[in-house]
Amino acid sequence: MSKIKTGNKAHDDACDVAESTRQSAITATTTQANARTAEITYYRALKASAIANNCSPAQFTTALMELGTGGV
Repeated sequence: MSKIKTGNKAHDDACDVAESTRQSAITATTTQANARTAEITYYRALKASAIANNCSPAQFTTALMELGTGGV
């Protein structure tokens, strides 16, 4: 499990929830398409939390761009 620690408790807690959701969505039988969808959902949640909690969303935007979403 990946742990994001920014010092902003609200954002850190939201990141923990997003990570738990991502992990429960990806199993040994998950297709690549479903895994990609889970990753996109995960990074969108992190980006939204970062914006809502006055943290930089840059790394999450970059991850979304690499997943082919255009950063959205």
